[in-house]
Amino acid sequence: MSSRPRRAARRALTAIVPAASLLALAACGADTTPAADSTQAGAPDAPGSPGLTAARAALKKYSERPATISVTQPVGKAIPKGKKIDFILCGVQSCKDLAGFFTEAAEELGWQVKQIATQGTPESVQAAYEQALRDKPDAVVASGFPRAVYAKQLAQLKAADIPVIQSNADDVLGDGISLLKNGPDDVGIQGQMLASWVVSNSGAKANTVYFDLPAYTILKPVKDSFATKYKEWCAGCSLDNVDVPITSVGKDMPDRVVSYLRSHPKVTHVVFSLGLLNVGVPAALKTAGITGKHIVVNVGDAQNYQYIQGGLTDGAMALNSHETAWLQADALARHFTGRPMDVDQKAALPNMLVTKDNLPSADGDFPIVEDYQKQFKALWGLS
Repeated sequence: MSSRPRRAARRALTAIVPAASLLALAACGADTTPAADSTQAGAPDAPGSPGLTAARAALKKYSERPATISVTQPVGKAIPKGKKIDFILCGVQSCKDLAGFFTEAAEELGWQVKQIATQGTPESVQAAYEQALRDKPDAVVASGFPRAVYAKQLAQLKAADIPVIQSNADDVLGDGISLLKNGPDDVGIQGQMLASWVVSNSGAKANTVYFDLPAYTILKPVKDSFATKYKEWCAGCSLDNVDVPITSVGKDMPDRVVSYLRSHPKVTHVVFSLGLLNVGVPAALKTAGITGKHIVVNVGDAQNYQYIQGGLTDGAMALNSHETAWLQADALARHFTGRPMDVDQKAALPNMLVTKDNLPSADGDFPIVEDYQKQFKALWGLS
């Protein structure tokens, strides 16, 4: 089975931002404005800057493609087959992708996965969890929704001793949630990765604007860690934050960026808290005659990887959907053999800052750890 299913849809981090409105995003035309040179922002390095040295060391680490998964302890027992898992979708393509990767892992283990669709609304999510309660599966896996949306159903699943596995949600572990990956404590490193690139690229001479979607609180740790490291590594560098309403996504976001940059011509670097916000921006900048701006995004997707490949955007933080899905399966394999999921909860998911120089693929579906499947199967006694 292929580990890299091809999909035309963009893979933005909509797993952490479920909203029905995102489904209506129209495909944008090809952009033709090259980004500024990806290695030099036109300003000399800050002389004797310890912050710049630290940023470049961090960037070097984040730019390396991890070769191994962080879980190394074998399950150690025969993993029972025939388990039935309900996977609740969030209503957008990235959740469908995550479910597909999880299903690949489940098939290796001899499990059956039932995908339950939602439209991303609270009502549809609650209905999906009600369906799971009727199904009485061996486990439930979901992504993107805080427990407040399905608290009643979560309590019932807990009472029925059915584990719930969550990812990419602004939530906390426990009280019905048996595993939480890419939660608030995990995503802060993404902001550090972005800051290391901006400071390194600018020679610690950046003037930066950070566009954020505050409605999605899972992104707040990313914004906070970016600001902290940016100020630490780039003393005296300017930083402005611009909050963007969700209604701008797929609509007037490029116009907002153009308007801001026209009124702030000294800005050298543009950071987006989601790659989705950058869609259409390069073309809009070209039309407006705005050049020489460096763009980096949090959570790359197919469109932004194509921008990077074509020199239209400088960098992106790559999302670890493949590894997240298989780690979720690993946690359940341990649970079904009577082992705790602690090893998976404590495991760090791989991260990578990609540029044109180290981009593995522009199709948006590349795993960060290239042979992650082989490594997980070894833990399961399947290799």
